[in-house]
Amino acid sequence: MEQTDVAIIGGGPAGLAAAERLSHHGHAVTVYDAMPTVARKFLLAGKSGLNITHSEPFERFAERFGDASPRLRAALDAFTPQEVRDWAAGLGTETFVGSSGRVFPEVMKASPLLRAWLRRLDAQGVVIRTRHRWTGFAGGNLLFETPDGEKRVASKATLLALGGASWPRLGSDAAWVAPLREKGVDIAPFRPANCGFDVTWSESFRERFAGEPVKAVTASSAAGTLPGEFVISRHGIEGSLVYAHAASLRDALEREGRVSLVLDLAPGRVRERIARDLARQDPKASLSTRLRKGAGIDGVKAALVRELVPDAGKATADALAAAIKRLPVPLLRPRPIAEAISSAGGIRWDAVDEHYMLKALPGIFVAGEMIDWEAPTGGYLLTACLATGKAAAEGMESWLHEQARYG
Repeated sequence: MEQTDVAIIGGGPAGLAAAERLSHHGHAVTVYDAMPTVARKFLLAGKSGLNITHSEPFERFAERFGDASPRLRAALDAFTPQEVRDWAAGLGTETFVGSSGRVFPEVMKASPLLRAWLRRLDAQGVVIRTRHRWTGFAGGNLLFETPDGEKRVASKATLLALGGASWPRLGSDAAWVAPLREKGVDIAPFRPANCGFDVTWSESFRERFAGEPVKAVTASSAAGTLPGEFVISRHGIEGSLVYAHAASLRDALEREGRVSLVLDLAPGRVRERIARDLARQDPKASLSTRLRKGAGIDGVKAALVRELVPDAGKATADALAAAIKRLPVPLLRPRPIAEAISSAGGIRWDAVDEHYMLKALPGIFVAGEMIDWEAPTGGYLLTACLATGKAAAEGMESWLHEQARYG
């Protein structure tokens, strides 16, 4: 039987943030992770440029979490985006604001920040045990599957920071759902967030344009109208502009069974001008030539018009102009959750008290993507994981103090 004051199960950003606070305040902390190394999703996210937080005004930042924004607000107030940058700087990682307002480390990688973070945790006495997969409870103890067989751990307080259901190969496989449901914890089904969508492309379009970026467009859904770019995939569409609309598109598919992402392929030109310029083109010219000369549309944008507008070659100038300015892309379904950047769903807020402790399991706390919240890409996900980890750690400190006081 292993004993520790604080057990943190899950070595991602939320778990490590909690470990940092608790060990700094003198608590003996052991972090358990199922994988051979910790923070694998964090490292993957930072492989080509870690988006650590966002520089937009804090009031706007704090509203990016949808229905969960009021519940997350106290944690975000206590660890703001500026404090995230200050924390990174304290670990030797200076940051800068990109053109989109997103904040990145100057080195554009996660690995130097993680190495410095782990050195700090080690100096503060945090013990990290890898290849320890949490499988549930045995009485008041924690059960782990390890290379040496089953292990039982007794802790005075426990934090579960096991992630959601996206990228399961990196450790977030939602295997924790069953043991918590058995204990009466209310958990919303997981759904993909920040994900791509399936589209029924023709074989010729798929073969020619899969992997092609669609740049300088705007896209509209119930989430509003946003500029940006996305990518044609073999299955449909993906990329930052799609992810910005993903939640509203997913919800509409669940409610109504169908939805379209509406594209403006020429956001800098008005429909009437495009229609006039198209009408001037030689009607005997090919559709590609007319689109290029009359609307400035070529390549994948012209191919989208051909793909999605019935009999586009015979369409009038007005009809083509209307399609260019408002082209619906019918979506079939979200891509599988295993491919999603993040997930919606998880432990419902009603099951968690204001200190991030599970109401059904006193002494067991939760943080990060285990809880039912979602956010767009742009640094919001990581900031909220860090903030909830620190907030849960504060709740654990209060719990430990009360237990010590009243025995």
